[in-house]
Amino acid sequence: MNDQVKALPRELYSAEQVRELDRRAMEGLAVSGYELMQRAANAAYTAALSLLNHKPGRRLLVVCGAGNNGGDGYVLARIARLAGHQVRLVPLVPEERLTGEAQTAAQHWREVYGPTTGIEDVDFADVDLIIDAILGTGLQREVAGDYLRVIEQINSAGCPVLSLDIPSGLSADTGMPLGVAVKADLTISFVGLKQGLFTGLAADYCGRIEYADLSAPEAAFAAVNSRVHLLQPSIVSRVLPKRARCAHKGRFGHILVVGGDQGMAGAVCMAGRAALRCGAGLVTLATHPAHAALAGISQPELMSHGVEKPGRLAPLLEKATLVAIGPGLGTSKWAQGLFARVMDSNLPLVVDADALNLLAENPGTRGNWVLTPHPGEAARLLNCTTADVQADRYAAVTELARRYRAVTVLKGAGSLIAAPDHELTYVCNRGHPGMASAGMGDVLTGVIAGVMAQCNNIVDAATTGVWLHAAAAEQAAVTGERGITATDLLVPLHAQVNSNG
Repeated sequence: MNDQVKALPRELYSAEQVRELDRRAMEGLAVSGYELMQRAANAAYTAALSLLNHKPGRRLLVVCGAGNNGGDGYVLARIARLAGHQVRLVPLVPEERLTGEAQTAAQHWREVYGPTTGIEDVDFADVDLIIDAILGTGLQREVAGDYLRVIEQINSAGCPVLSLDIPSGLSADTGMPLGVAVKADLTISFVGLKQGLFTGLAADYCGRIEYADLSAPEAAFAAVNSRVHLLQPSIVSRVLPKRARCAHKGRFGHILVVGGDQGMAGAVCMAGRAALRCGAGLVTLATHPAHAALAGISQPELMSHGVEKPGRLAPLLEKATLVAIGPGLGTSKWAQGLFARVMDSNLPLVVDADALNLLAENPGTRGNWVLTPHPGEAARLLNCTTADVQADRYAAVTELARRYRAVTVLKGAGSLIAAPDHELTYVCNRGHPGMASAGMGDVLTGVIAGVMAQCNNIVDAATTGVWLHAAAAEQAAVTGERGITATDLLVPLHAQVNSNG
């Protein structure tokens, strides 16, 4: 592998920040924009070889737009041609309309290899790899016209696709397609990783993500403050260090899980079991009297109390160090009473599922809680539509944290975590679509509560909980993603929570 291609860094950037990084990189390196373009093309060629299984003489179709993204494509086409591959270069913008380094790159191609190919002359079935160098990070409006038609042809071609910097048509800031976007098998991102590569619908478009820093100087990164961080595996050992040999269960919290209205006993049990698997000292369930005895069957270590009225929560709250509320709670009068009683307590909370819907009906704030909405619940909390939330998940999670004064986990592909008065937003790039199954959110509630019982920082609890949940789901999917159930995560959770501690 080219030594410019690095493991994914922690820091993510907006499109505007990446432009500033590019400028500072050129200043710090004392190189031209064209030299930086050549570095990008060399790194991209190495990525292309991995899609071609390093076979010589392959057929490459390089589709170039305007701007530096197109310029990268022109330079990559020359590198591939010199290496002996059959290259067809298709410009979507006439050379005379190009400017700067992109124009220089196009001139160099023409001077050596002559005319380019018109898109109408391309047989998309007669190529081994398509290079997407059409639209870069500056795109702000929906894709239309020739660009739209070409992207649709690329997506229908049936051969591997490499996108340079970002799949064309995907927003670098939100991870949402602007009308239509290229569906790549591999995306190689240059200088600064774009925050839009890791949330929204990006997972359906980016394929595998690689990163090349192009040897940009550390001073460039130090001068541009990243406000979004990828979660890292090291978070587990930092937040959950090795236990003292003389530890006892009283040092690791007593969680009260409130939920499980009639017919929904499973949810509250799964949350409790997950909390135990993550190392909580004690877990008690406060649930509907109709099935209070079921908890002991599913997990004998769980203590369970049938609660008929809110007042019966008082002695349970007195013994608890934190509360997780919402799994299977429902929105009945019984649920409303329990929710109000828990909200009146001063205990730290993890709030999920129907407790979030009750909160949306009766908004409030407090300083020691974690909210874990999926996009639909987030929309109710923000009094908007689910589409509004998904259109800019970073903005949505930030507003939720601000409005409710809560550490907020916005679930989904690329779960986000934000906190009030905290400059960083965190994003999780782990997990898989097999997690789209019943009970996964209940398990996450228990995981976050379990971590919170063992640490004194609710941001750490939320971020570590999200990481553990996703990593356990990946471990559970060794034999396949489809058909995984929420309880399949419980054994891998035990392994993950001990992986670094």
